Amino acid sequence: MGRVIAAPLLRGQVAAIIAALGSAPQEAAQVADNLVLANLSGHDSHGVGMVPRYVDAVLEGGLKPNTGVQVLLDTGPLLRLDGQRGFGQIAGEQAMRMGIERASRHGVCLVSLAGSHHLGRIGHFAEMVVASGLVSLHFVNVLARPVVAPFGGGDGRFGTNPCCIGLPVGDGNSPFILDFATSRVAQGKMRVAHNEGRRIPEGYLIDERGQPSTDPGVVVVPQSGGLFGALMTFGEHKGFGLAVACELLGGALTGGGTWHQPADDRRAVLNGMLTVLISPRLLGTQSAFEAEARAFERWLRQSPPAPGGAGVQLPGEPERKAKAMRLVQGIEIDDATWVELEAAARRAGVRLDVS
Repeated sequence: MGRVIAAPLLRGQVAAIIAALGSAPQEAAQVADNLVLANLSGHDSHGVGMVPRYVDAVLEGGLKPNTGVQVLLDTGPLLRLDGQRGFGQIAGEQAMRMGIERASRHGVCLVSLAGSHHLGRIGHFAEMVVASGLVSLHFVNVLARPVVAPFGGGDGRFGTNPCCIGLPVGDGNSPFILDFATSRVAQGKMRVAHNEGRRIPEGYLIDERGQPSTDPGVVVVPQSGGLFGALMTFGEHKGFGLAVACELLGGALTGGGTWHQPADDRRAVLNGMLTVLISPRLLGTQSAFEAEARAFERWLRQSPPAPGGAGVQLPGEPERKAKAMRLVQGIEIDDATWVELEAAARRAGVRLDVS
């Protein structure tokens, strides 16, 4: 069943929890805006359901409120930043604003961000970049309990390691935003499915013994012997290869580190992100880029719908449709997630009130 809550009311409640953890009002509001935007965009896995984990991470000391990025290197086209374990919603936006300014000036900027707490939905940062007329490529690794099995392996060895590409095509209101986990599905979507009591199609999960499973709980709660199952990568060896590339680019190259240790039960989620920003204008190809992109989009949309399908959709369209609908209809929060939010609020010392 669950409950449906209007986005402004949900933002206010989440901001109150974040502020109770010690965040300044502006930081609390920005984190809340980011999380609710993920829900509005149809990505409940990266939305307000993450708040209980953030509360635990702050209380454990792994997430530090009111901590912005530290600049370790700035040559103009090269930026090396340390998120200092602050909120990823803050560090990520700071990093993108700096990268946008430098790429707009130099034509290109490579932004290395290490040591940030959970960045959330990476597509949000691509949306920031394309709104400035720039192209962006993002490679992210995850330092937390490993939940994804390597191709041919039987347990979790790395994180969901997202990859994202943003292109300023279309009329400015419909950019190309390709944003996906290199696992077949995001870990947060398994948390949502577990809370809703749903099963998962075959081919997504293995249990704690390495056997196929359709129970999302195998990667959400401890199984026999305190062990967890694991997600599988998309595309077999191809997705596995991209996941490793994200680990090495987002983790090793940024200096944030890769995961190569036994799992623990700490609640903090640290991300490293390597972002490449490119200015089509300064590259001298903007007119041709826009014309070719529009022509190619028209060509794709001329493909007849597959049997039983609704026709071609480009990356970014489902999120825009979900946002338009949920802004009007509200955001549905399942009962289990709401109970977790209420408990997290109590741990933070506040009470949820959406009456």
